[in-house]
Amino acid sequence: MDAKQYDTLQQSLSPKPSIIKNCLKAFLVGGIICTIGQLITFFYMTYFNFTERTAGNPTVATIIFLSMLLTGFGLYKKLAQFAGAGSAVPVTGFGNAVISSAIEHKSEGYVLGVGGNIFKLAGSVIVFGVVSAFVVALVKLILVTVGVTNW
Repeated sequence: MDAKQYDTLQQSLSPKPSIIKNCLKAFLVGGIICTIGQLITFFYMTYFNFTERTAGNPTVATIIFLSMLLTGFGLYKKLAQFAGAGSAVPVTGFGNAVISSAIEHKSEGYVLGVGGNIFKLAGSVIVFGVVSAFVVALVKLILVTVGVTNW
């Protein structure tokens, strides 16, 4: 059997994914995660006197912490298997990636295992986030200095 015949056989035997069903599940779960995030924002604004502008940082930290807890208890994997990209696209996917690497390498020790591998999957996200924030801040500084805008 050559490679072309094998590919044809594999495609005929593989189950066909329901794209509409998968998109709906991802949309609903991602929406529920975002709704929970909005409720947490309202909580910080109501009970801790944050403004709408300043409540974002503790909200993101709380969502990441909750996703890490769910990953630690083995529940996030089940959610990700059900929702697909709906659970990976929000910031919860970042928390899951960080803690999964830490759990996976825990047996190698805290320094070389956990410390050396905790950002293996999420490191690129952090690097690109920092670099893009720097570029945006630099563009803003240039626009404000030139006098194009004053925000």
